[in-house]
Amino acid sequence: MHDDRSLVEARLRRVLDERIRPAVYPESVPLQVAVWNAPGEPVPVAEGLAASPGPIAVGDMWGAPWGTSWFSVTGTVPAEWAGKTVEALLDLGFDENMPGFQCEGLVYRPDGTPVKGLNPRNQWVRIGAPVAGGEEVRLHIEAASNPVILDYHPFLPTQLGDKDTAGSAPQYRLTRMDLAVFDETVWQLVLDLEVLGELMHELPVDGARRWDILRAVGRALDAIDLQDVNGTAAAARSCLEEVLATPAQPTAHRISAIGHAHIDSAWLWPLRETVRKVARTTANMTALLADEPDFIYTMSQAQQFAWIKEHRPEVYAKVKKAVTEGRFVPAGGMWVESDTNMPGSEAMARQFVHGKRFFIDEFGVENDEAWLPDTFGFAAGLPQIIKAAGAKWLLTQKISWSQTNKFPHHTFQWEGIDGTRIFTHFPPVDTYNCSMKGSEIAHAAKNFKDKGVAKHSLAPTGWGDGGGGTTREMVGKAARMRSLEGSATVRWETPADFFAKAEAEYVNPPVWVGELYLELHRATLTSQARTKQGNRRSEHLLREAELWAATAAVRSGFAYPYEQLDRIWKTVLLHQFHDILPGSSIAWVHREAEKTYAALADELTGIIDAAQRALAGDGSGTLVFNAAPHERHGVAAGGAGSATHGGQAQLSAREGGGFVLDNGLLQVGIDGRGLVVSVYDIGAERESVAPGRAANLLQIHPDFPNMWDAWDVDEFYRNTVTDLTDADEVTAIEGEGSAAVRVVRGFGDSKVIQLLTLAAGAKRLDIDTEVDWHETEKFLKAAFPLDIHAERYASETQFGHFHRATHTNTSWESAKFEACNHRFVHIEEPGWGIALVNDSTYGHDITRTVRASDSGTTTTLRVSLLRAPRFPDPETDQGVHRFRHALVPGAAIGDAVREGFRINLPERLVPGEGEVAPLVAVDNDAVVVSAMKLADDASGDVVVRLYESRGGRARARITPGFEAAGATATDLLERPLTDTPEPEVADGAVKLTLRPFELVTLRLARAQA
Repeated sequence: MHDDRSLVEARLRRVLDERIRPAVYPESVPLQVAVWNAPGEPVPVAEGLAASPGPIAVGDMWGAPWGTSWFSVTGTVPAEWAGKTVEALLDLGFDENMPGFQCEGLVYRPDGTPVKGLNPRNQWVRIGAPVAGGEEVRLHIEAASNPVILDYHPFLPTQLGDKDTAGSAPQYRLTRMDLAVFDETVWQLVLDLEVLGELMHELPVDGARRWDILRAVGRALDAIDLQDVNGTAAAARSCLEEVLATPAQPTAHRISAIGHAHIDSAWLWPLRETVRKVARTTANMTALLADEPDFIYTMSQAQQFAWIKEHRPEVYAKVKKAVTEGRFVPAGGMWVESDTNMPGSEAMARQFVHGKRFFIDEFGVENDEAWLPDTFGFAAGLPQIIKAAGAKWLLTQKISWSQTNKFPHHTFQWEGIDGTRIFTHFPPVDTYNCSMKGSEIAHAAKNFKDKGVAKHSLAPTGWGDGGGGTTREMVGKAARMRSLEGSATVRWETPADFFAKAEAEYVNPPVWVGELYLELHRATLTSQARTKQGNRRSEHLLREAELWAATAAVRSGFAYPYEQLDRIWKTVLLHQFHDILPGSSIAWVHREAEKTYAALADELTGIIDAAQRALAGDGSGTLVFNAAPHERHGVAAGGAGSATHGGQAQLSAREGGGFVLDNGLLQVGIDGRGLVVSVYDIGAERESVAPGRAANLLQIHPDFPNMWDAWDVDEFYRNTVTDLTDADEVTAIEGEGSAAVRVVRGFGDSKVIQLLTLAAGAKRLDIDTEVDWHETEKFLKAAFPLDIHAERYASETQFGHFHRATHTNTSWESAKFEACNHRFVHIEEPGWGIALVNDSTYGHDITRTVRASDSGTTTTLRVSLLRAPRFPDPETDQGVHRFRHALVPGAAIGDAVREGFRINLPERLVPGEGEVAPLVAVDNDAVVVSAMKLADDASGDVVVRLYESRGGRARARITPGFEAAGATATDLLERPLTDTPEPEVADGAVKLTLRPFELVTLRLARAQA
């Protein structure tokens, strides 16, 4: 037989595009349209419905950037359409390639009942099936004219990302407003041909199945009268019945599809628009659930449920009903799909506390899975947190984006820093926006790395990022692939059903130990410094507020601000979303975040002040409050008292220029350029700075990645570097109990002022940096070349620290050229180490070289300070920034932990008399308290969360500073653990033995008065 395969395939493409798809709607009549443009921000639904619209016609432009237009569409169903299915086709000017990234709408009936959302892949509203003819149609559309930020030429700088700079020019042209007859037979034929055509392309050319499908398609195309598609569609479908009915092979890969719309809580749109995106998507999904009995939909992020509950109660009522029916599935158990690299220990825990509690309280649903498809890598401390929240599974997708190394598993056990293992899956379909294309399904089956030992994978199905969700076309295609020869099988299942099956069939999966590092989007550790500083400051202010409010409540009857703290925590958690905290959102988002963080800081400072005043009492003295988990200057951890300071710090001229700072513990040499050329540990007789090198060296690189400007820094940025060695001013400053040098440098259009301080009695060099930053597409780092030999180093993560290699033996290590730390980075030789602690930076890199002069090793630690990408915010990080770091020579890992807390939790001076004893005391500095608070149920019980911080075994006595009636070990939600022995209580204290990095939550009941 002659090979006519290409001819038939080309014929299918043209006939589908030019004849069959247009015949889905064979008849149409125009609707009448009017519009009212809301001034300013979106208005309540009732106001939009009541407004008086003005004239507009199809073909007219509409919609200023970020505006809202209320369209009214009216018409009459023609009498001759009686008995037919009729739909309204409402095209606001959509580009079908941009679902979720351009204009959208939510359709209402005149009484305010939501009908469904409109987006580029979902433009229809069902009027009747069948209609009687003569029905009056009246619909209202709340249309959002969100501008296109990520266009066909992506990453171009744009002013559209902020309402203040976006202008007022209309963005969209009204394209179609019609009533139309919907021919379901033709629509079904389209799906038949799409599924078979897409499957055909994935099958071997020399396989019989591909040719069986090709011949059936050819017969179907022959059966269609191109002048009467609607009259011959049924005959064409009958030609395809046999090939569609041939079942899948028993060995076929099995895909659990779950309806999904990954909705970024903010990204290329502000938070307020996400509220409406969620409403539009969930309205669509509840409507689709009503139409499709096999379909199941899932949505994560408790915050998004809370938004529609507050702002769109009529939509929420439908959601809640569908959840009760088990078909709209809350997933993930987190407040938002957060970044997991940068949130601190307690914040990461509270993501699960607030998320799971919302789902339990609202729906009676508790999630066993964490659901984080789009998060930019996963910190090594996360498995323990997931388990402590009562969950046991994790789904992600983003690791498939890694540039250098392909991850070796799709289903595996992920082991965290403490040894906790979590059953983890990332779908081989390689997208969290599966649309049921044959190429996607075939890719999932071919790509699945666990063949032979497992058969199941998951496919989150629906338009996402900007929302939209699953379409009826996706559901129709999935039905055809339920069992279809040559294809993986597809069934709608819940995440829990998938994980249960996957875990049951794969009894001994491989283990991955340590962080799940994403080899992409590394610059998110630095972009938008103000957002990152706001997060760090908020986390530590919340620690202080809970600690002092709880202490004051127990000691003096202070009114513990439960509701206020709950609201503030949720706001902080929201801003840890994986496009806010990482700095990858539009200018509007980060401008609002800066204001929000400032307001939260004021609120939290007010709580702290009020609680401390209640504790301090009256008196003319001064109390020092220490919120850190370690004693400082004689003041107990979590207590208040009189601080003791001692020692002197001397400043003298340095031979050759510059100054020497000396406090008897360290001797610091600063040359005439203001560079740190020596940090000498007097007790250890050890130099910190590598020979011939200078530390605290500011370096600037060009920074223009190949794509994803705010997200990425590509390795070639290192090829060009400028050392900032010229100083405008190097000045000595002698203060009470300290000696300092002030250094001023100008570079480009920017200026930096640094204060290098050696305090009396402190074995550290404090570095305060102020940068007035006006560079573009540049990367600013501070380098510390250290005379230390180490093959690995530690950086703090949640509830502990994680070791990374300093070398690049393999491509896996080489790819980690920018990594995350929390409060410290620590590098150590046996017997001597050095730490660099910070108050707000996360990104860093470490390299090592061997010196020709003495064969010694120079290990260079560089902290990332600022970037200046132009997309999606063209003014990223412009202006003044302040950072605090401290170099700590001779530091063991415990010193790094202590100094990291110190720099983030400064002492507070409060008028008053007498000491404030700690609410709960811990007798081992290796065991760190991450939170001390009153129980969330308002019982008055005291909750203390603590962890082993040094990576070794630890014993500790936990002694309440109040009369305790009992101690219970709990999960993160403060519920008793059923599989853990009761804590040992003796002599009024709880005795604990902790394994390395073990996390423990204790609930201490207060004795009744």
